[in-house]
Amino acid sequence: MRLVGIFLILLLHPALRAQTVVNILSYEVTETGTPRIEVRNDPDRYYVLYVADQARTLVQSEDVNAVLTEPLPALPREHYRVLSFSRDSPADLDGDGVDDLTELAASPALHPLNPVSPIPARDGAACLHTREAFDDFAFLPGEANENSRLAELEFLKFYVLDNDEPDSVRILYMNTVVHEAHVAFARAVGIPVQSNGNSFLEDMRGLLVYHPEVTAPNGLPGTFTFEFQQFDDYTFELIQQTFELLGATMPFLDNRLAYLPLHRRAVARYNTERARYDAGRIPVLLEGDLYEGIDYLPLNQTESYGRLRLMAPGERPEGRDIVVYETIPNDLPRVGGIITTVVQTPLSHVNLRALQNDVPNAFIRDALADPAFSDLLGKFVYYKVESDEYELREATPAEVDAYYENLRPDEAQVPERDLSVTTFTPLPDIGFEDHAAFGAKTGNLGVMHGFNFPDGVIPDGFGVPFYYYDEFMKFNNFYDRVEALLANPAFQSDFAVQDDLLDDLRDDIEDAPLPDWMFAALTDLQGRFPAGTNIRCRSSTNNEDLPGFSGAGLYDSKTHKTTEGHLGKTIREVFAGMWTFRAFTEREFYRIDHFKAAMGVLVHPNFKEERANGVGITADFIYGTTGTYYLNTQVGEDLVTNPDGFSIPEEILLDAEGSGPTAYEILRRSNLVPATRQVLPLEYLDELRPYMAVIHAEFALLYDAAPDDENFAMDIEYKIDSTGQLAIKQARPWIEFLEGGVSTTEVGAEALGLRIYPNPATAVAYVALNLEVGGEVDAWLFDLVGRPVRRVDFGRVSAGEQALPVNVRGLPVGGYVLRVRAGNLVAAVRVLVR
Repeated sequence: MRLVGIFLILLLHPALRAQTVVNILSYEVTETGTPRIEVRNDPDRYYVLYVADQARTLVQSEDVNAVLTEPLPALPREHYRVLSFSRDSPADLDGDGVDDLTELAASPALHPLNPVSPIPARDGAACLHTREAFDDFAFLPGEANENSRLAELEFLKFYVLDNDEPDSVRILYMNTVVHEAHVAFARAVGIPVQSNGNSFLEDMRGLLVYHPEVTAPNGLPGTFTFEFQQFDDYTFELIQQTFELLGATMPFLDNRLAYLPLHRRAVARYNTERARYDAGRIPVLLEGDLYEGIDYLPLNQTESYGRLRLMAPGERPEGRDIVVYETIPNDLPRVGGIITTVVQTPLSHVNLRALQNDVPNAFIRDALADPAFSDLLGKFVYYKVESDEYELREATPAEVDAYYENLRPDEAQVPERDLSVTTFTPLPDIGFEDHAAFGAKTGNLGVMHGFNFPDGVIPDGFGVPFYYYDEFMKFNNFYDRVEALLANPAFQSDFAVQDDLLDDLRDDIEDAPLPDWMFAALTDLQGRFPAGTNIRCRSSTNNEDLPGFSGAGLYDSKTHKTTEGHLGKTIREVFAGMWTFRAFTEREFYRIDHFKAAMGVLVHPNFKEERANGVGITADFIYGTTGTYYLNTQVGEDLVTNPDGFSIPEEILLDAEGSGPTAYEILRRSNLVPATRQVLPLEYLDELRPYMAVIHAEFALLYDAAPDDENFAMDIEYKIDSTGQLAIKQARPWIEFLEGGVSTTEVGAEALGLRIYPNPATAVAYVALNLEVGGEVDAWLFDLVGRPVRRVDFGRVSAGEQALPVNVRGLPVGGYVLRVRAGNLVAAVRVLVR
């Protein structure tokens, strides 16, 4: 009765008044399981096949009979109806203002059953009308995986928009060769943020994969699966809606489409609703159906060295870690290598990062079950991914150092250490120039006190200078202890010995006495805070934020609770953090003088019962968009608070300009709040935006970043406290900016075959190079007082003789220096502009 009622309503719809109900002459199920329906044809009309109330196929025919079908599993005869419409006055079935036949003729940019606006053909399409159209848009893993199972697969991404409105739901197929990431496609075609007050509707971001060897629902080899992202767990209704929409806009499928709930959350949802799938017509394949017997998939075949680490959800890795994940992270900074025990795809964010950074990446199903593998956790290893196997073994310090040698600074780095400041100091009295006495973390927070932000945005507190650490170390003869360790051959050659002896050193630092004057000073400092205040003691060293060495995450901060007595206990724990195995080996590798390294402490009231905390970057290095800030926010005090490891932070791209609900985009909602809520509501986004703009602009000047330096951004940490106050607790340069100075050697111009012509130049000068080895080449123009005025990125340049253009148009007349970097070699020539 319900279907009849819907059908009667359909007949009365104004757009369908010219319709005629057509008698079905014959109905059969084909060998591939699809329906075949014949009706008597009138050449002046076209025919539409309906499944219940949804149009699924549109046909024009010149034959005696018109044949209609759909590429999905056949339903019983009573589920189908056929209507006809006049060709002279066609209907508009999808209600988008364009009639059916006009849209049919404009395929694939338009589709009569898919109410999307046309987008550029290079970006995507409204339908995949042929298998060739799918092939044109699909990404293939490439020759690097030619001997891998992945080489057989094709990957194509899609968007489902307005999924909560059945009458206007629509699909866009991405040209995945051009746009590997959903967010890049969305920006290119102008997919808007959809809002309803503070409730945001999340568009469904899906992936189609063609598996040539997997048996399809039609019984033949070759299956198309559709899936969604790791933390998506869409309801049966949404999966069914997507299934029907894919069938309507991919007519060549011929019953070869199946839903793949690949990740744990989707599988859990499927298991809950299993009875509905069993009663419906959506074929479902599980991971075991696709990867049965497949325990290893190489995603990026190369090799590396690093420390093997099993990552907890939300834990941030370091640049030389070989990371092991049991769930796929939302984003991933630069690491030495990647292993997941859950299936990835070549277009996952994890693998895109691996390709970008040229690090090995593989799915290894039972890695952690192998004792030979688990015994290597925490150790330095050699890791190689090949097409049919991987290699993982313990590495010696000499191997690790040799591999990373070209990343190391050419000379020892002596961090600046000013010991002339001998007292703790209020943050507003600490400036950027005081980094040398208090550390970058403390100095930058002090600088932000001068940005005139409202009260409470920048925490009040104090900086404990390096002088305290240096005096403490000397008072207890710990420098002599470190000298003895460095002279110990076993300490230098065996990582296990290093780890054990450094652990002993830290224990002794935490138990050592304070000089009397320091005990008294810290008593005074503790008394500056109101009674009952827990005090946050944050590491702030002089060996962070150095060229080629960010030091991010190396040193631990501690909270001094009111029940712990004297503040000196927690200060000593922060001092001891200088000598963790992780921090020591990083300093050693980057040639940082251990005896000039110093620990300051940033002290302020501890935030308690926080509503949210997060990290913001004043650029988007995660998805590669422009004119946006990237925000990653989660509920409470930790980025990951769910004990099951499935906490999902909220991801937002915040427009650098503008305000209100149209000036940001939610990429991912947190799973710790209701779907109608944001962790970082609109009022906080509009408050945070100008703070980030000021922080970026002011620190760009302080760090002497060139105006067009694409790597410069500030990485900030923010919180919303229990009272609703937005607070910014840290700001540091983005790691890629800090790594820009790594491992370059000055050479004469002749070493690169470098010369410039014409010289003087008026509009364009040409750089002549003769490279022994091809690689990335870029150049900077500096004026004669050393200020950068223009950068040119030549990209990857082949070996041999080259002539590369440099635009000097618009520069003031005068002399300049052109510095060219080819790989790790830098050479300079003079150029005159007239």
